[in-house]
This record gives sequence, C-alpha cells and structure tokens, in this order.
Amino acid sequence: MTLRGLVTPLGGVLVDRRVDGEAAADLRRRAAALPVLRLRDAEAADLALIGNGAYSPLTGFLGQADHDAVVEHATLAGGTPWTLPITLSVAALEARTLREGAEVALHDRRGRLRGVLTVSDMFTRDLLREAREVYRTTDEDHPGVRALLTTGACAVGGEVRVLDDEPGDARALDPPQTRAAFTERGWQSVVAFQTRNPVHRAHEYLTKVALEQVDGLLLHPLVGVTKDDDIPAEVRMHCYEVLLDRYYPADRVLLATFPAAMRYAGPREAVFHGLVRRNHGCSHFIIGRDAAGVGSHYGTYDAQHLYDELGGAERLGFSAFKFEHTFHCTACEGMASSRTCPHGAEHRLLLSGTRVRELLAAGADLPRAFTRPEVARILRAAHAPAAVANAS
Repeated sequence: MTLRGLVTPLGGVLVDRRVDGEAAADLRRRAAALPVLRLRDAEAADLALIGNGAYSPLTGFLGQADHDAVVEHATLAGGTPWTLPITLSVAALEARTLREGAEVALHDRRGRLRGVLTVSDMFTRDLLREAREVYRTTDEDHPGVRALLTTGACAVGGEVRVLDDEPGDARALDPPQTRAAFTERGWQSVVAFQTRNPVHRAHEYLTKVALEQVDGLLLHPLVGVTKDDDIPAEVRMHCYEVLLDRYYPADRVLLATFPAAMRYAGPREAVFHGLVRRNHGCSHFIIGRDAAGVGSHYGTYDAQHLYDELGGAERLGFSAFKFEHTFHCTACEGMASSRTCPHGAEHRLLLSGTRVRELLAAGADLPRAFTRPEVARILRAAHAPAAVANAS
C-alpha cells in the first residue's frame, strides 16, 4: 500500500500495534500470567483504534507528559497536534501495584483478552481541570464530563500490543484499508463526513457540495458508545445504505464505520475527528454547525474557530469545509444556507439530528423536506414501538 497521492498520516507513518498468528499465540500465553486491567467500552474502542493506526502517531495510552500537553495545548508533548486525551484509567489500588516496565493484560468487560500494555508511568489527573480545558464545562449534565468524572483520577500510560483476532464489524475499515480503497479508485482528494445521526437533507446537501470539489467522499459514521437517546447504529447504517444506493454516485462514495466512542467534546472532538480521518487518507473534513457538541454547551461555530486557532490546514494537515446553517427554504424550493438564501426565517425549515429524534419519539411524520422518504420509512419502522410506548 502506497501513500502516494494521499495526505500523509500524523507523524508521517501509520502506526500498527496489532499482532496475529504465532505472535498473538505467544502474547496470549504470556498474558495468562500477567495482572489484569479491565477496560471500559470506550477504552476498549480506543485500544483497537490505537492498534490499527487510526490514532497515529499514538503507540499506546498517553503518559503524563503527553496527557498534560493535550489538556493544556491540544498537542502531544513533542508538539504534534492532538486534541483529546486518550487515557487508561485505573483504580487507586491497582495503580499502587503497577511498576514502570511491567506488563499488564488488558481485558474487555466480558473478560476477553484484547492486548497487553507495558507500563511507562502512572499519574493522577485533575479531572475538573481536564473537563474545563477539553469539554469547556464541568457541568455533569454533559455526557462526556459525566463519563470523565466517573472514571477516577488515576491513569496508567504505556505502549500496547493489540490482538487482531477480535471479530468485529466488517464495515469498520482501518486506515490501510481506506487508503487502499482510495488508491484503487484513483482518488487523491477525499472529504470525510462524521455523523452519529441518520443523514438528513441538510447533511446530504453539505456532502454533495463538498463532493463537487474533491475526488471522493468517505461517509464515516461513528458506531461506538453514544448517548442512550441516539439512534442505534444498525438503524443508521440501513439509512445510509438506502440513501447512497439511490441518491449518490456509487463510484465516488465509500461507506465505512468508525468504531469509536462519542465524547461530545464539541470543538476539541470535531478537530480530533478530522485528524483521525487524515490518518484514514482524507485530505478534507466537513465541519458544520454544532460539530460534535451536545445541548447548548458550545457556540454554533466554535469548532470552526478552534480549527483556525490551532493552525488550520497548514498545521493540522487537513482542509476543513466549513458550512453555516443549512435549511430547506420554501421560497427557494430547495436546500440553501444563510450565504445563499435571501428569505426570512418563516420560509426556513431548520434540520437537525435532535429534531429528527424528537419527531420520531412523538410518532410524527418526517417531512420530505427533512429527509428522503426511504430513510423516513426506516426510521419510523424502527421507532414505532417506542412511539407506542410513549403514548401509553
């Protein structure tokens, strides 16, 4: 696999910490005698993404120097841009038993061995400071802050070796696979779109405007841990497949899942999503309104502002397509934005994933201006039991 023609990954080389075959068998034998750390679901997802290079240049969970640099400056200790702390939390009692250079077996919550970590250091995080810097709030109503504050302050850093025999989603293409697919199709410029919601008409508009300017589109929905009220991944995937089959050119779009946990960290997470898609070979990333946010914790265009503050394309290595509010305008009789539409608010149907969920929960129809009828049928069928339950 060549990187020629595609954007380089962070650090210049894709990391691969996976082991298989005889190396995996040897790791399993040795791990049987090692102390065990149990991973939360989000940590297990992070481990897999460190392993396959999606989190390049990380080779393991962050030690204190890198962690503190990320929290304070949105970079690793060496200066490489990185906006979210990828940490492994441990109980205080466990931390006291660990020593630098020791190996620890990493098990998921079902008890399966997922890899081995070599301890570089143990440290204590200031969780409130991390919440303020990364999430811009200490409000425990924020799902990311709530998750952070319940993990505990002790953390262990170190390089990992990751078992590559865990059965997973065949649609979750790793960076070598997406890069190979782009190269096979002759794409050099690729735009990625991150979503945790079904693609409504505003999303469709944004991706097609972007697709006018690049060779290909990576539709890359996040399918890891999300909020309880987010639409389930399998329902969303069915929506994407129907939409792509009927409304996008097949030779210019690749659909693949991104099996990460959602942190809802707003600006920091939006830039992080762009950096990870750079590792997958994407030269461009769509940053729309309220990117990666939740509730009213962030300003509408804070993610776009942070992208610029961190140095934009020159420093981050990917170009951002920045979009303002998009909506269906009854006077224009189509999709538009505040840059292209002269009409007043009374003509504008604002579209959002939140509004989709509200309408579905109420058992209401989704207007054709809101989403394609094929997608609306899938969503209504999936939410019919919930709507009945809410009405009873």
